[in-house]
Amino acid sequence: MTVQSQMDPTQGLGAGGFTPKAPRRPSTFDRWWLLFGAVILLVAFLVFVVRKPYHEIFLFLLDGVGITLKLTLVSFAFILIVGMIGGLGRVSNARGPAWLASLYVEIVRGIPVLVWLLWIWFALPQLLQMLGKGLVGWAPTVGQFLVNFKLQPFVAAVVGFTFAYGAYMTEIFRAGIQSIPKGQMEAARSLGMNYLQAMRYIVLPQAIRVILPPVSNEFVTLLKDSSLVSILAVSDLTRRGREYVATSFDSFNTFTMVALIYLILTLFFTRVTTAVEKRMSVEKR
Repeated sequence: MTVQSQMDPTQGLGAGGFTPKAPRRPSTFDRWWLLFGAVILLVAFLVFVVRKPYHEIFLFLLDGVGITLKLTLVSFAFILIVGMIGGLGRVSNARGPAWLASLYVEIVRGIPVLVWLLWIWFALPQLLQMLGKGLVGWAPTVGQFLVNFKLQPFVAAVVGFTFAYGAYMTEIFRAGIQSIPKGQMEAARSLGMNYLQAMRYIVLPQAIRVILPPVSNEFVTLLKDSSLVSILAVSDLTRRGREYVATSFDSFNTFTMVALIYLILTLFFTRVTTAVEKRMSVEKR
């Protein structure tokens, strides 16, 4: 004989006879990827369907896109190094490093990035040449090297961005390090670690999670500010656009394509950094 169990019709119901709904899981899809895809489709439509003059403009700008990405990535790598060193100096208990790091931040942040680029490109070689002339009698090899020193445009752009953005990155690292409770450092020191070991293995890994959003924003800002190097004869995306306008006098179509390419780059890297931030927050939980 088969015995069928009868289920209470109110079983599983909440108060008032209503079944509570399961909490909705947040969607993991970033809808801003749709905007990125839409801009890609728009550029593809202009280049491959409309073609004239966008196809020619797009091919002319491709070299500039590569230079822009290379400049941004190389500069940002050095900016991270300068920012970490400066941040450690800012939180150092030693007065010397803390004072030098603070002086660097206050001076550099008070001058626009464009002015730093112009100073390094035009003024720095003159300063080195004057120093070289003074050193010729004391150290002929070094003096002659400084007298004949010539700065390449790409190198000048990297140095300028590293020097200028390093001050902002220094403050980001300082804020991240100071956001970690002091008990973390004290616990690490009580386990026998010295200051540098505690920073490397305990404090900095936690601070990186905190500073990831502002660091991501600095990268995207640097990508857009890379257009400033067009004044240094660096053939980036913006300068390539200006060169095309100088020969075709087609400002509207050219700078429309330049703007769309910058939008594609910034949307892509913004979405990637957002995904990394979400991944880091999940791992933290």
